[in-house]
Amino acid sequence: MTTTDFELTGSQGKLVVRKATPATAQRVVVIAHGFGEHSGRYAHVIDRLVADGAVVYAPDHRGHGRSDGPRAVVDDVEAMADDLNLVVARAAEENPGLPLVLIGHSMGGLMSLRYAQRYGSALTGLVVSGPFLGNPAMAPLLDMEVLPDIPIDPAALSRDPAVGEAYAADPLVYHGPLIKESFVGMFAAVEAVAAGPVLSLPVLWVHGEADQLADYPSAKVLVEKVAGNDLLARSYPGAAHEVFNETNKNEVLDEVATFVARVA
Repeated sequence: MTTTDFELTGSQGKLVVRKATPATAQRVVVIAHGFGEHSGRYAHVIDRLVADGAVVYAPDHRGHGRSDGPRAVVDDVEAMADDLNLVVARAAEENPGLPLVLIGHSMGGLMSLRYAQRYGSALTGLVVSGPFLGNPAMAPLLDMEVLPDIPIDPAALSRDPAVGEAYAADPLVYHGPLIKESFVGMFAAVEAVAAGPVLSLPVLWVHGEADQLADYPSAKVLVEKVAGNDLLARSYPGAAHEVFNETNKNEVLDEVATFVARVA
């Protein structure tokens, strides 16, 4: 495997993209990370996909990680989907003829669903992991003038305490307070997904049933509405938000790798 970074010019300036290439490429996978984090937290996911023959592209979204933009401001998911399309277009140009699968987690799952509604012809499959598609516990925050100064609780990410500890110590993770513009932007994107077209490509949806951040029942309603006729749903009792980092992560990665190999 060879790994490199490159830059694209996105909607707010520099977009940093990780690229990992196997000895022999059979398919392409693009990974869209979640709110406040960065693509480096998916190194183990990338390793598994590359081992199975995928060229993997993993951008840091605008305002996240090493990319430009106000930190963790997600005020326009449509523009972020356009940025994601720059990555997909680059991946397709560099790997002509290879099938391409998009994997999105949390906010990245929301973005990926919206991307598939707008640019679905570029994909042969879609994986959404704990997609943020509404949360009744968070909805009242939209009506507050000033949000409480509460960052994401690392303990809500996984039953494995080491995951939360690594997250809390990661300097590329956003550790600041809740951002009103981001809540407004993400809930607006949820409405756009709900109003958008039904997808016509294979979809795998994986979700922890004890997810406190991306509400599982809300996701179930919306995924089943927009995913179309080729939906494979897998939920994990007791699992928290980051199923790729959960105590049963190998089970989840096996599920994703099997799906990716089937559709690409």
